[in-house]
Amino acid sequence: MSRKKPDSPALRLYSLAQPAPGLDALAFLRRLADQECFFWQGAGSEVRLAGVGVATEFKAWGERRFKEIERQASDLFQNACIQLGGAPAAAGPRLFGGFAFRDDFVPDYTWSAFYPAHFILPHFQLCEIGGQAWLTINAFLPADETPEIIFGRETGALSQALDMRYSWLLQTQADLPFTTGSPSEAGLSVRYPMDYPAWEALIGQAVSAITTQGLQKVVLARMCEVNAAGPLDVEAALDELATAYPDCYTFLFSPRPGCSFLGATPELLVSVNGSELHSMALAGSIRRGRTPADDDALAAVLLNNPKDRIEHDLVAVEVRRRLARTSATLDFPDHPSVKRYRNIQHLYTPFYAHIKKPVGVLPFVARLHPTPALGGMPRTEALEFIRQYEPLTRGWYAAPVGWLDSHLDGSFAVGIRSAVVQRERAWLYAGAGIVAASQPQAEWDETALKFRPMLQSLVR
Repeated sequence: MSRKKPDSPALRLYSLAQPAPGLDALAFLRRLADQECFFWQGAGSEVRLAGVGVATEFKAWGERRFKEIERQASDLFQNACIQLGGAPAAAGPRLFGGFAFRDDFVPDYTWSAFYPAHFILPHFQLCEIGGQAWLTINAFLPADETPEIIFGRETGALSQALDMRYSWLLQTQADLPFTTGSPSEAGLSVRYPMDYPAWEALIGQAVSAITTQGLQKVVLARMCEVNAAGPLDVEAALDELATAYPDCYTFLFSPRPGCSFLGATPELLVSVNGSELHSMALAGSIRRGRTPADDDALAAVLLNNPKDRIEHDLVAVEVRRRLARTSATLDFPDHPSVKRYRNIQHLYTPFYAHIKKPVGVLPFVARLHPTPALGGMPRTEALEFIRQYEPLTRGWYAAPVGWLDSHLDGSFAVGIRSAVVQRERAWLYAGAGIVAASQPQAEWDETALKFRPMLQSLVR
C-alpha cells in the first residue's frame, strides 16, 4: 500500500493487529532493513516494539515543536479506527520519533536525515511480549468504508494484507540469521576529533564560568568517529545492546535506509500512562569493580564524593521543581541510591507522580528537556555556554527519543550512550557534567567509559 497523508478528510487511519507466533522483533527489522526502521525496548521490560515503513510522518521546527507534534498526533488518532482483537494495548498504533537537543537545530552532514522534531507511524509494527508476538498494520483508507470491507476476516483489505505479510515474514525470517557482519577492529579506524588539550581547555572555560559567572553546572560532550571498510551492521549492534544492557532503554530510529540513530541509554526522561508518571535523576558516575566487593567500595566512594553529590543534587532538585507544579502527588526518596549497569554505576533518584490532569506525555517532555543531567543549571545560561563553546553539533544526542500511543501517552528516554550511523561511518557521543570541582582528566576518563557500549556493539 502506498504512503498516504492523514490531512485529507476523505481518509482516516485504520489499524489492525493479529497474533504472529514465530516472529522476532530484531529478525523482523533485519528482514526489512531496506526500509525505514524503528525499535524500542524499555529498561527491564519484556516488551519489544519494532516498526518498518512509513504510513505517515510528522515534522516540526522551532520553539513550538513539542506542541506542533502533539497537535498532529492528536489529529491523527482522533478519528482512527483501531481493531486489536485480543492483542494487548502495546500492539496498538504508535508514533516512533524524537527531538533534536536544540530547537534551532540545523542538520549538518552527520545529522542530514534528522529534523528538530520527527515522528513516523510505521506501516507494519511488531509487538513482542514474553515470547508472544503480534503484528499490526497501519494504513490510510477511505473514511466511509464499512468495518467489514476493512477488517473482514476473509475479504477485508487490511486482513488480507496483514495475512500476506505475516506469511512472508514467517517463511523468510529463518533465512536471515544475525551474523558477525560488522568489521573487526583491524578493519576500521577510530578517531576523536577533539584531542585532550582541547578538552582540557574547554573544561577550564566551563569551570571559570562556574566560579565567576553564576553558572552552577554545564554538561559538555565530545565525539568519537568510526570509519569502516564496509557497512556497519546496525541490526547486529542493536541486538548486542538489547542483550548486554537489559536495564537500559534500547532504541533505533532510522528515518531513511542507511541512516540510523541508536543506543542503549540508562536514562529515562519521562514515561506517562494515563495519570501515572515516572521520571528520574541520573547523574554522578563511577566505573564498575572487578568483584562485588569492589563494586560496593566504588559505590560508597560515589555516594560520598562531594563533586558527584553536587552534580546529582542539582538534577534531582530541578526535576522535582519542574514536576511539582503539575502533580497531585510526587514521590521520591530523600537520598540517591546507586544504580549499576554493565560497565558503569550512577547516582539515581526515581520520581513517581500522579498527574492532576492527564494530558499525555509530550507536555512533560517539553517541561523536562533538557534536565540539568544533559544541559546544566541554570538552564538558559548552560545552554548558551554549550552553544558558544562546545565544538560539535549534538543533533539528537542527549535529546528525547521514544514513542507515542493513540492516547498520546508514551515513553521517552534521553538519547545518550548512542551513535548516528551512515552505512560505513558512525559518530558516537559521550558527555560529562562539569561543576566547580571537575578535573579534565577525570571527565575525559568518564566519557571514554561512556563510549564503550556503542564501540563494543559496532566492532566485533
